[in-house]
Amino acid sequence: MAREASGGHVTSRAPPRPAPPASSAAPGPAGGRGLLAGRHEGSMHAGLWAALGPLLWACGLALQGGMLYPQESPSRERKELDGLWSFRADFSEDRRQGFERQWYRTPLRESGPTLDMPVPSSFNDVGQDRQLRSFVGWVWYEREVTLPQRWTQDLGTRVVLRIGSAHYHAIVWVNGVHVAEHEGGHLPFEADISKLVQSGPLSSCRITIAINNTLTPHTLPPGTILYKTDISKYPKGYFVQNTNFDFFNYAGLHRPVLLYTTPTTYIDDITVTTGVDQDTGLVDYQVSVQGSEYFQLEVRLLDQEGKVVAQGTGGRGQLQVPNAHLWWPYLMHEHPAYLYSLEVRLTAQTAAGAVSDFYSLPVGIRTVAVTEHRFLINGKPFYFHGVNKHEDADIRGRGFDWPLLVKDFNLLRWLGANAFRTSHYPYAEEVMQLCDRYGIVVIDESPGVGIVLAQSYSNESLQHHLQVMEELVRRDKNHPAVVMWSVANEPASFLKPAGYYFKTLIAHTKALDPSRPVTFVTNSNYEADLGAPYVDVICVNSYYSWYHDYGHLEVIQLHLATEFENWYRTYQKPIIQSEYGAGSIAGFHQDPPLMFSEEYQKGLLEQYHLVLDQKRKDYVVGELIWNFADFMTDQSPQRVLGNKKGIFTRQRQPKAAAFLLRERYWKLANETMYHLSAAKSQCLENSPFSF
Repeated sequence: MAREASGGHVTSRAPPRPAPPASSAAPGPAGGRGLLAGRHEGSMHAGLWAALGPLLWACGLALQGGMLYPQESPSRERKELDGLWSFRADFSEDRRQGFERQWYRTPLRESGPTLDMPVPSSFNDVGQDRQLRSFVGWVWYEREVTLPQRWTQDLGTRVVLRIGSAHYHAIVWVNGVHVAEHEGGHLPFEADISKLVQSGPLSSCRITIAINNTLTPHTLPPGTILYKTDISKYPKGYFVQNTNFDFFNYAGLHRPVLLYTTPTTYIDDITVTTGVDQDTGLVDYQVSVQGSEYFQLEVRLLDQEGKVVAQGTGGRGQLQVPNAHLWWPYLMHEHPAYLYSLEVRLTAQTAAGAVSDFYSLPVGIRTVAVTEHRFLINGKPFYFHGVNKHEDADIRGRGFDWPLLVKDFNLLRWLGANAFRTSHYPYAEEVMQLCDRYGIVVIDESPGVGIVLAQSYSNESLQHHLQVMEELVRRDKNHPAVVMWSVANEPASFLKPAGYYFKTLIAHTKALDPSRPVTFVTNSNYEADLGAPYVDVICVNSYYSWYHDYGHLEVIQLHLATEFENWYRTYQKPIIQSEYGAGSIAGFHQDPPLMFSEEYQKGLLEQYHLVLDQKRKDYVVGELIWNFADFMTDQSPQRVLGNKKGIFTRQRQPKAAAFLLRERYWKLANETMYHLSAAKSQCLENSPFSF
């Protein structure tokens, strides 16, 4: 969550632990099986959709303020702040020196030595300092920014500082003035700094960001600090960060930092939901405006050729698009991922004269529904054949990187994957934009991974989790690629408090966005899971013949078939095999297959596929391999330079399993593709991603 604040000191033990956020959001009404659950597999009637539209928005009132992606337009500018920042880790025993000496008051170089740190990136793997790689506590970033003259002199211009991601707890100053604070490492936050930069006016400003990566039982993800108090074995004050998740806790400014402008009366937020009535696409929109109560709004929907296909006025309405091009997933249609442009133009009269603002939002017209045994997109059964990923790579850690992102999407399309889950945290906004553009379906997951301690089910934890879901829905609600929210991964959902926790959390998420189903990913026993009654889709992780019965591939089919049957008999809901896999080290070969060889990984997948092919005829609606690529973890005797369950290496080179999955996924795509003519095979043969 983000909050405005005044300057002050942080006073906590080493390392300082951020205070829990205070959320004003109340849990929403109890959730059911989703907006469209159990409906006929056809289109939704236009009259019903028109009646439901206002109700959807009324349910989401807990969200305060918008988080539109910054874009350049005739009324808006942006200035990227990527590049080298000054950096220092606070290695003092209690990690409080930066606050005690008020490093934010003057340029960071004046209080001691600094390092050059690239932004965006994790700070852990950039240098050669072993202590910095595993550092826990406060680190400090600083950047001097030259400001365009008009930004500082035109009082009709609003200047906003936006941080795409700061892991985990961040405090921000501009010219020594405390402007914002945010808890949570994977979602954007921003601060209006107009008054600071327009008082003077100033030609430049100094941005200081302090970030603490400490995880507690009440953060997302949770963690604990273990103090080693035996001074005969450990130095005084020695502590370690413990976590219950299997990936490295990279930290820093992971995503772009930028300044952007709007007029002082501006488009604050846009919410779009879509429906279909026979051949007519329905686009319900709501626009919120800040800065004035006296304004006019014009809304136009343009197709990919720039032709206006529908238009309206006012802050809320419905656009009807005859013969609409629907947004289809990759490989489900010969023309997937069709995007319209919703252009919103604001005009307002202020004391200073006429003001205008302009924003363009990509819109995909599609529907999502869940029945007892199917997941439907545009009324057609959709089968998830894809991957789980991580934002992870050499040197940059979790830092956003365009070449890496484009490479990953090229590999996904080569593989024939049509979906992925954002395991185990929200990914960068640019990732979601490419999913919209390429038709890659997304299960959008919160950072609720490793919720296994009883303390992590407290009211304090729940309030923070509710706030995180508000921020996630606010950011990603308009992406057609996002078809389901996942509120957690592998929680201890058998603990007594888990029932109320997940009932409240899922109901709140449904209240924020009733147009999408909600799930969490479980590895609990079907009889003991107290959260499963509240999800729309059962997502199950299993690692047969890897974490138990290791080496015995022959038991997989019976284990997996029994598990599927138990879950479906109990809940009568569609099932996704949300994780499965085995580790393999590239170049390790053994026949007969042994663990960690490429042959064993491939053989394990083949055993899973035999059962998946049986059950997808009934109620299994997807399979997501763990993992897309090898990734870094904490050091342990079980991990050799990270987790090796990727079908690609960390450097994105294929293992044998990648070719097996490619053959399978293209076969599945050919079985489930809709609306293709007799030229289907020719169309696929001409595609650079055909099999």
